[in-house]
Amino acid sequence: MSKFELKLPQMGESVAEATLTSWLKEVGDTIELDDPVFEIATDKVDSEVPSEVEGVLVEKLFNVDDVIEVGQTVAIIQTEGDIAVVTDVNEAEISLEEEPETVAVLENNIIEAAEVVAAPVQDYSATEKFYSPLVKNIAKEEGVSIAELDAIVGTGKQGRVTKTDILEYVASKNTPAKTIEKEELIAVEEEIPVVAKTEEPKAAKVEPKIALNSSDELIPISRMGKLIAKHMVDSVATSAHVQSFIEVDVTNIVTWRNKHKKSFQDREGEKLTFTPIFMEAVAKALKQYPLMNVSVDGDTIIKKKHINLGMATALADGNLIVPVIKNADQLNLVGMAKAINDLAVRARNNELKPEEVKEGTYTVTNVGSFGSIFGTPIINQPQVGILALGAIRKTPSVIEMPDGDFIGIRSKMFLSHSYDHRVVNGALGSMFIKTVADYLEAWDINREL
Repeated sequence: MSKFELKLPQMGESVAEATLTSWLKEVGDTIELDDPVFEIATDKVDSEVPSEVEGVLVEKLFNVDDVIEVGQTVAIIQTEGDIAVVTDVNEAEISLEEEPETVAVLENNIIEAAEVVAAPVQDYSATEKFYSPLVKNIAKEEGVSIAELDAIVGTGKQGRVTKTDILEYVASKNTPAKTIEKEELIAVEEEIPVVAKTEEPKAAKVEPKIALNSSDELIPISRMGKLIAKHMVDSVATSAHVQSFIEVDVTNIVTWRNKHKKSFQDREGEKLTFTPIFMEAVAKALKQYPLMNVSVDGDTIIKKKHINLGMATALADGNLIVPVIKNADQLNLVGMAKAINDLAVRARNNELKPEEVKEGTYTVTNVGSFGSIFGTPIINQPQVGILALGAIRKTPSVIEMPDGDFIGIRSKMFLSHSYDHRVVNGALGSMFIKTVADYLEAWDINREL
């Protein structure tokens, strides 16, 4: 038998951690291949993590609501075959068929280890505080007692002790304190200059406490809401946001859609919304301006080969999720409509797969669906641009004709383009949004669907 480490998989680009929301299997349960073992949540998606092997769950390394980093081992599954074995010395199994030299070396190591007078074995599970397996292993190897471990002030989320915290503690513990002789202290005092005036130490900044009334309701921010908030704050701290706005005449698009939406639904069984039309225009503009379809890594610009459009989707609880349409430039309008409808429905039903919310290269958000005329969206990192679609409104407009101008009723909307000014200058940002507008205004009212 061997033991398999079930790790937290990569859940999407720029996602480094996830929250464990529930265990679907208990210790001792038999697990089949692809059986979901636990559920996790990120700021982008909630998902089940399946088993890559068949076996029995023998150990759970994290509790519900724990934050887990990508690549960390979450569960141990005992299998019948020879699969990746847990690299714990106490768990290692020595095959009798190994080379004699290897067995001899292992026997010597075991004998030497037995001869070492070790400190009393610490049971780190006895403490009520949570420590990751990595922190426990370091504490065990460095002889850090439970009392010492509990006394360390953690810098991780919710005050958890991180790898850096335990290593810094071990380093300080192993550094001998220097004894200062009396003569050295006198010499130091003689070298200190006399300060004529001592400034009062600045008081620490105290956040104002919000006064509460008896009628006020306290609503805790949801786990997903906290993750989204962090993602938004990090984006503003990372990118130099700047916006460009343009008004677009979409009268031809409105007329064309009204003409085809019933026949489209009868034929395809799908609703024909404005979104696939806008997505098609964005995909065409990204092909024309590929430097909008990039990401930034330090001092390097990563030019993306594929055009993968994220579409911000509102959920019933008020949060947002961004499913991704892969290779959007290769879809016709029918394919685009089907992909958008499918992703939107499954997003609202919490049925998206992890791969369906990652690898986006540009994002579109429809603020007009809530009646907003335009907005200033925050860039979805590590992308460099995001487009907000405003509400379509009938407005009186000046219409230019060869024989003169006149006032008419037109359907118009605003496009709002936020882009990263570190790598996208005003010319590129403005030309891109103007190209999207030109595609929409040049819509062929006789186009076949």
